Amino acid sequence: MNETDEIRGTAQGTAPVPLSVLDLVTVGAGHTATEALQTSVRISRLAETRGYHRYWVAEHHSMPGVASSSPAVILAHLAAHTTRIRLGSGGVMLPNHAPLVIAEQFGTLEAMAPGRVDLGLGRAPGTDGATAAALRRTERLHEGADDFPEQLAELIRFLDDSFPSGHPYARIHAVPGPIQSTSPGGVQSPHRPPVWLLGSSGFSARLAGTLGLPFAFAHHFSAQNTIPALDLYRESFRPSAVLDAPYALIGVSALATDDEQEARRQVLAAALNMVRLRTGRPGLVPTPEEAAAYEFSPMEQEFITSWNSNVIHGTADEVRAGLDDLQKRTGADELMLTSHAHTGDVRLRSYELIADAYGLPAA
Repeated sequence: MNETDEIRGTAQGTAPVPLSVLDLVTVGAGHTATEALQTSVRISRLAETRGYHRYWVAEHHSMPGVASSSPAVILAHLAAHTTRIRLGSGGVMLPNHAPLVIAEQFGTLEAMAPGRVDLGLGRAPGTDGATAAALRRTERLHEGADDFPEQLAELIRFLDDSFPSGHPYARIHAVPGPIQSTSPGGVQSPHRPPVWLLGSSGFSARLAGTLGLPFAFAHHFSAQNTIPALDLYRESFRPSAVLDAPYALIGVSALATDDEQEARRQVLAAALNMVRLRTGRPGLVPTPEEAAAYEFSPMEQEFITSWNSNVIHGTADEVRAGLDDLQKRTGADELMLTSHAHTGDVRLRSYELIADAYGLPAA
């Protein structure tokens, strides 16, 4: 299998494009991170048996309701509980880490789950400025984003073990990695995880296109930029050893329930959680009952209306229709679904209902 085969998925059932999952490992009020991580295992197993193409984990920090601060650790756990589905980061926030560390972590993951690991990279901090400063041990946060192309190039050099002779890092090797195949007696596969660029604006779209890399756009929180960013990616695309044509997925917030009223209840609770996060009061995902009793200010209500307009929710048929329409409007090559609800059972049921609606393979 070459790298292009690992990037491009195959649509299952009646889905217009491959369907995948983005997991933030959300923690609801009254529940623990342990339960949230157990839910991730359950959803990854369901996704694998029902024909979802890949399962990515996000990186966020200092958010009580989001337990995905260590993607590589979570992916190692999921690799032990799955056998076929692609696993990856959606994404690792590269400026938070030394490129060598990421190359080592994902080389290790590749050794654990050969041929099914993706390395999605972003340049945002995935948190607030103070937390980013604590992660990076510097107050000059702008440098991380500004230096992203250089950090990316360094990371790829470590992944490929391809620093030129005379470079200060030429004698440094990310292990597990290609160096093991060229050492005496080495039989280690030189394969490494495909690199994806993630973004919510035009910067990473243009960079991904210029480098001929696959691109993932965060439609779920930057919907107004989706089509401009995808257009820019396609216009900027240059064929590479990785891809001969553009390949773009979009992250989509989607929640299917057995009845429309329950979907509205769950989506309101998730939106209240986002209101609190955006106003500096991050917490656990509230219950639908708490959200129903909450008195939203006019400004908060305006935010809720805008936010939920980009959440595809309702019955399975309604969600399927919404996803079909979004795919047609954007021309996305893949839809990566992320569900937000108070409990893991609701999220699990959503992915099951969507699989049924598209006639994906039976478990």
